[in-house]
Amino acid sequence: MRIVGLKQGDGSVLVGALSDDGTEMAVMAEADAFWASPEMHLMAPPGRKVSVDPADMVPPVVKSARVICVGLNYLDHVNEGSFRDQDLPEFPTLFARWPASLSTDGAEIPVPSGEDGLDWEGEVMAWVGSPLVDATPEEALAAVIGYSTFNDVTSRRAQKLTSQWIMGKNGDRSGPLGPMVPAAEVGDLRDGLQLETRVNGVVVQHGSTAQMIFGVGETLAHISRSFTINPGDLLATGTPSGVGYARTPPWLLQPGDVVEVEVERLGVLANRIVDNAHRHQAVGSASVKVHN
Repeated sequence: MRIVGLKQGDGSVLVGALSDDGTEMAVMAEADAFWASPEMHLMAPPGRKVSVDPADMVPPVVKSARVICVGLNYLDHVNEGSFRDQDLPEFPTLFARWPASLSTDGAEIPVPSGEDGLDWEGEVMAWVGSPLVDATPEEALAAVIGYSTFNDVTSRRAQKLTSQWIMGKNGDRSGPLGPMVPAAEVGDLRDGLQLETRVNGVVVQHGSTAQMIFGVGETLAHISRSFTINPGDLLATGTPSGVGYARTPPWLLQPGDVVEVEVERLGVLANRIVDNAHRHQAVGSASVKVHN
């Protein structure tokens, strides 16, 4: 089952199951209602079917959702970049994305002004389905209701201006997110899902989720000791080695490039990079879609 969002004319978002051919969605509920009882909606019989226009597809998130991201969560990634000479962190390195930075499969991602290009970071995104307060790792993992393929596309110049990463991690449409696959269909990430990132068909990242330093349950439990995690919040779990800025010479995504992230059991996410003019053209409108 692939759970997606479909934006309506009034601005509301319907959540439902996408058909195998991607042309229809079986409606479950509006986004707020879905995340009030996600397990109930996932188990309910399929609802009415509506046609899907790819231009109207959006991540099935609520406006209040928090997107919490783990940096430096694969040992080989820590060792390839500017952090290679530092000790491993005792706790996960966390930063935040705003939901407004999220986009979908097929969205065009603009290179912001002042950047030489964009960097790829293929990841798995976890979706939380029930509240977590001072949770144990076991309780936190049990609260995860689904997973998605994710690409944490990064503006490296903006990221490295300060020790805080928010500027580099919140570019317009820079967080493409695949459909949510129910956790029961995915299994435990610690068993190892294969993850691969490709740029114009060339493999640039290949790893396994078994290589993560901090597990999903462990990380969510840690976060829950500081603030309540709510249904609909998301956790980006980090990327393996192979990012562009750490290469010699650096390799960054340029307008016209197509970047794909494929995760076992979760599917493929493909996005084209465009120049900054497309960012200005899209102000006040929905994400521009790739039409091949």
